[in-house]
Amino acid sequence: MTASPHSRPDDPAPDALFAEPRLAACYDTFDGERDDLDHYQQILAELGARTVIDVGCGTGSLATRLAADGLRVTGVDPALASLEVAQGKPCAGEVRWIHGTAQDLPRLGADAAVMTGNVAQVFLTDQAWAETLQAIRAALRDGGALVFESRRPQRRAWEDWQAETGESVHDVPGIGRVLSRPRAFEVALPLVTFSDEFRFEDGTVLTSTSTLRWRDETELRDTLADAGFAIEEIREAPDRPGRELVVLARAV
Repeated sequence: MTASPHSRPDDPAPDALFAEPRLAACYDTFDGERDDLDHYQQILAELGARTVIDVGCGTGSLATRLAADGLRVTGVDPALASLEVAQGKPCAGEVRWIHGTAQDLPRLGADAAVMTGNVAQVFLTDQAWAETLQAIRAALRDGGALVFESRRPQRRAWEDWQAETGESVHDVPGIGRVLSRPRAFEVALPLVTFSDEFRFEDGTVLTSTSTLRWRDETELRDTLADAGFAIEEIREAPDRPGRELVVLARAV
């Protein structure tokens, strides 16, 4: 793993859920079964990709899966605690882990890059999003693919989230029971900010606050074109049909 990078003013700071060691150790349990990753594996197989960059790889769920499939994988994430969890997983030794952002990627000439989950929506400013896309483009070979998902603004998923006010209980291996509950919610489109509280059996209470940005299809097309990509296909997310776009773009 590389040394910690120098931060840039527009880089999003990782949420406590990913950066705080105790929460990062719970993340895979909180997140549940990642059926959405099957779709990424299928797309990369369709593309015939052999070298892949996982941008915002988190605890390495997809990166280690791909390494188990024999792919050469680079995982990059600004949350050191999440990378430490990732490095304890099977096949983690086959992955190149980088503590940083897309701007810290070398010119790998990779076949493909992916951003799963909410990664594409954590870049809140136009500059941060543009710089991330440009850095990914620089790390791909000509014709390389970028695959990511982004929620449809028209679906207004934040309204469903805002309605979820109950407490959840998670039994985390090696840690014990953790209770989580929503604490705050703010909608200031195109940004949505929400906070969750996590209470551990020893009485420790930790809070994580996240902000996501919603971009419609037109904005995605325009910003990708500006960064040197052309959209080849937009698919429905199998796990969230009608609610998310899965974008497949090519480096041109």
